[in-house]
Amino acid sequence: QVQLVESGGGLVQAGGSLRLSCAASGRTASMYAMGWFRQAPGKQRAVVSAITGSGEHTDAADSVKGRFTISRDNAKNTVYLKMNSLKPEDTAVYYCAATYSGGGGSYYYTRTTDYDYWGQGTQVTVSS
Repeated sequence: QVQLVESGGGLVQAGGSLRLSCAASGRTASMYAMGWFRQAPGKQRAVVSAITGSGEHTDAADSVKGRFTISRDNAKNTVYLKMNSLKPEDTAVYYCAATYSGGGGSYYYTRTTDYDYWGQGTQVTVSS
């Protein structure tokens, strides 16, 4: 079992920055591929960015490429999402997710159905 706890959300003006953190407990973080998703009111949950267990490979949605960066510190069992140049359309609840990918993990995943563990979410609100 993996428990995920997100933090770092809040209210920010357009053009500002936030860094989300996701602390994982229960298992060795490097064995799990991780992802950040978001869900705005009335919309489906969608991937923002994903990262392999090793942290070597990442992917991001087109809407956030060049603005958001995913990273991880396996020694701290923590995954981060640095968000720059925030826009009002980035407003959503942001969720951290994890799925077992084994030692050497060279895969990342971008579908909600790929993930077995989810955090409770953290609200990000960007004002115009």
